Amino acid sequence: MKPIALQLYSVREDLEKDFVGTLQKVKELGYDGVEFAGLYNHSPEEINKTLKELDLIALSAHVPFEELTQDTEKVLNDYKTIGCTYVAIPYLTEEYRPSGEKFDEVIEQAKKIGSIAKKLGITLLYHNHDFEFEKIDNKYALDILYSEVDSSLLQCEIDTCWVNVAGEKPCDYLSKYENRIPVVHLKDFSYKDDDNKTIEFRPLGKGVQDFKSIVETSEKMGTEWFVVEQDSPSLGLTALECAKESINYIKNNI
Repeated sequence: MKPIALQLYSVREDLEKDFVGTLQKVKELGYDGVEFAGLYNHSPEEINKTLKELDLIALSAHVPFEELTQDTEKVLNDYKTIGCTYVAIPYLTEEYRPSGEKFDEVIEQAKKIGSIAKKLGITLLYHNHDFEFEKIDNKYALDILYSEVDSSLLQCEIDTCWVNVAGEKPCDYLSKYENRIPVVHLKDFSYKDDDNKTIEFRPLGKGVQDFKSIVETSEKMGTEWFVVEQDSPSLGLTALECAKESINYIKNNI
């Protein structure tokens, strides 16, 4: 199987208390790399040095859309200093979503950010939730984004949990983007009630996702990295215990 990173948003409270110690624990759990979601008041140079000492790869970073648009080159250079290969647009606030008034700006800004990233040797990704599966002229907004922005400027970071929640089969959706999904998010969940609306995030293997099929399909489509993410801990476990359950599930079952 391809290498595995942990999205550090999963252990954000631990990082706030002990940044270096938490990264060390992530490495000890067996993760090959990490995907950032904030730098916790550490400089890019400090983080680069720490990761080298821990032998952890800085795969990627989730950077707020507005932060990326305000000082694009500086922000991207910071993550280049850390060592990131990818930077992802992770989330859109209401006004930038398909139902909002500024979705067209997302498309245009993705072109600009992707172009600057490309010059710096970084690949821009887009990380989806479920709201991008709203249809515009009978086409998913997420597909519109990927069709309007050239693949040389924007690649896919498919979050397989949110694809499922949106009503699509993850493997079917992954199959649409061969050679455009270098990074895939592995995230498990379970519905908390009978109406299939409220979800609980779970460690991998403790929810409804078919990860053997997801991994197999992703690798066929050209995926190079998988990222474990759990938005909030569950089942009475701490965030790090959830991360441990997930990496152990991968090692023992995939």
